[in-house]
Amino acid sequence: MDIGGLHLGTMEIIGAVVLLVVLLWAVSRVRSGGKKDSPGRTEQATHELYREEERRREQGTDGV
Repeated sequence: MDIGGLHLGTMEIIGAVVLLVVLLWAVSRVRSGGKKDSPGRTEQATHELYREEERRREQGTDGV
């Protein structure tokens, strides 16, 4: 009886299941984490960028 082949097969199945669980966890974490903070922060960053560009334009240091 080849018990080594049985252990190898079991490890491959368990490894695939663990990998699948980790990937699902990572995808769900990224998707949920990005939605709750993103719109407000994006809006704020856009306003900051526009303010900085306007300041540079008024000072004449915008390189144009």
